[in-house]
Amino acid sequence: MLVVFSAAVGYLLGLKGPLDWNILLLVLTGGTLVTASSNGFNQVIERDTDKLMNRTSGRPIPAGRMSVSEGIISSFIMGAAGILLLWIFVNPLTGMLSLVSLLLYTLAYTPLKKSTPLAVFVGAIPGAMPPLIGWVAATGSIEPAAVVLYALQFIWQFPHFWSLAWVLDEDYKRGGFKMLPSPDGKGKRSAFQTMVYTLSLIPLALLPRYFGVGNIFSTVILIACGIYFSYQAIQLYRTSSDQAATRLMFGSFFYLPLTQIAMLIGKMFS
Repeated sequence: MLVVFSAAVGYLLGLKGPLDWNILLLVLTGGTLVTASSNGFNQVIERDTDKLMNRTSGRPIPAGRMSVSEGIISSFIMGAAGILLLWIFVNPLTGMLSLVSLLLYTLAYTPLKKSTPLAVFVGAIPGAMPPLIGWVAATGSIEPAAVVLYALQFIWQFPHFWSLAWVLDEDYKRGGFKMLPSPDGKGKRSAFQTMVYTLSLIPLALLPRYFGVGNIFSTVILIACGIYFSYQAIQLYRTSSDQAATRLMFGSFFYLPLTQIAMLIGKMFS
């Protein structure tokens, strides 16, 4: 839902004329299909480890509700349909970015999760694509403001994924995944890296207005959200507790939509 929401926000922020509901619907539909395809291929590849983790054992393939071949076919159909919709009916660059996102998530991020914590960095590359894809759907080109939206979502993913990995550390260990950034696991080094990435969202909050996305209102909201989000990350560094990681994880769920809605409001009144 966050992926598709971010793509829609990117489209609305990129608009320089009247809203085209047909294009917005295509962005939502194509984005949903490509995201579902990515998740589907991920679950095909990780079907054996999904059985080992409480969080994933109820998924269709490990639970026996779907065969591997059904998973592959349905994922391929959804991915092809989503990319073709965006490529043909929106513009080729939108379709191309969606294809790159799908391939990186499936062929790079998913296999790396078991071998290196750098998988989170690789996964953040396609994970930050949605607002960029939405912007390109509206404009047909990659502009500096779109890169700023990409950067905000790219950096946001590190505290988001690492707080999730902290909370689910035991489950991830059962599956053999290396998701936390440091060998010390749920320790100060992982918490410190999480805090650094979160703090960097505060200065980044100044960039959208500079590149014409939003106004002083949205800038204040972005800074305020960044400060509170960073406070949660600092608490994780201070305590290294599961409770602090849980609060940071939920904070990440609120940070992204709140800041994107603020930028939309800022654009409306700028």
